[in-house]
Amino acid sequence: MSIPSSSGASLPLPRWAYVPGAAAGADADYDTLAQVMTLVPSRFRDFVPARHPALRYGLVLNDHGFFWESQQVLEAVWAAAPQGGRERVLLRACIQIAGANLKLRMLKPHAAARLFGEAQGELERLSQRRAGAGGDGFADGFPVSALSAQLKAKLAQPLLSKADWVKIGAVGRT
Repeated sequence: MSIPSSSGASLPLPRWAYVPGAAAGADADYDTLAQVMTLVPSRFRDFVPARHPALRYGLVLNDHGFFWESQQVLEAVWAAAPQGGRERVLLRACIQIAGANLKLRMLKPHAAARLFGEAQGELERLSQRRAGAGGDGFADGFPVSALSAQLKAKLAQPLLSKADWVKIGAVGRT
């Protein structure tokens, strides 16, 4: 599968999902990630556009099980997002969710639950902040309440399992 970029070229998914400490000598597919990192500007001006190809790619990575790779891309987008912006808060929650998903894959359910809880806190902070006038930002049309409800359901479970990972980009479409 590949994701169309703003340049019209397709961005391929990584050839494998990297899991730190899982296999000796197995490193991340940095070549594939480098293609999308070039799309991230040094700074977004007023907001992170909801349709920005690097942002969309980071969400798709998570939803396809490439959790470590998703974190890398979303962190690059977060770093370029305007300071104090709503997108930074939502991106931080998404990064924490991808991290929690990775912890589940690594069979660390308590660490995953902690990260899901932190992401839930970010979503609560975001829901208390007013949307900007533009309406084209990532946080403007994102179904925060649906993702928040999904996290609450996961956190209500006595113990999370590897199968309890959370999709971010598919929220609101299910």
